[in-house]
Amino acid sequence: MQNKSIRFRARSFVAFALVPEAPLEQWLQDLDRWIENSPGFFKGRPVVLDLNVLKPQAAEIGALVALIAERGIRTYAIEADHIDSLGNDLPPKLAGARKTMIEEEQVDAEAQAQAEQQAKAAQSPSNTLIVDQPVRSGQSIVHPHGDVIVMGSASFGSEILAGGSIHVYGTLRGRAFAGAWGDRSARIFCRRNEAELLAVDGWYRTAEDMEPSMHGKAIQVHLEDNAIQVAPLN
Repeated sequence: MQNKSIRFRARSFVAFALVPEAPLEQWLQDLDRWIENSPGFFKGRPVVLDLNVLKPQAAEIGALVALIAERGIRTYAIEADHIDSLGNDLPPKLAGARKTMIEEEQVDAEAQAQAEQQAKAAQSPSNTLIVDQPVRSGQSIVHPHGDVIVMGSASFGSEILAGGSIHVYGTLRGRAFAGAWGDRSARIFCRRNEAELLAVDGWYRTAEDMEPSMHGKAIQVHLEDNAIQVAPLN
């Protein structure tokens, strides 16, 4: 009898990396505020725990994973260059992941050229996703490789994640994440701002943090000195 070979297939997923920082208690409080403002955001999403900034001891990782699990976040893998191996009771150690939020300090000329080509491709009109229908509550639009243009409105409870900028020609009531894969120059534009949350390159502002004068107005959002700036769209 001929042995039947095992079939493997590759899969590529967009994973969100959580990067704990010291002091850990303050970081956990910030995470709690994010979850409060965006309930259900991490549900069903692959989450990688990047420990290359915090650099905890191997014996401390289990407790940290448990603290994150208490917040309804399941850690699928761990990045920790300073640790050789993890125990079987922990998520697997991830190797070879491409970083977007934390850039390497030095890259060779070939890697630099490749990054520039990818940046140009992300700005190409051919990589723009046009959504010609309203974005419904509970719906997520994920487009890592360019801008997202929504011809209508985005409802409360909706999400738009773009590698580039986000343009909403109606009312933006949900959550918008521009430059979600490390593009600090990305922007958010909308004709009427009623957004629950606005973010660029991981920096964000919630509806409670925005100036009341920006509510219901046409706005543009950009990142300046690691702070989200919300300004009228003239």
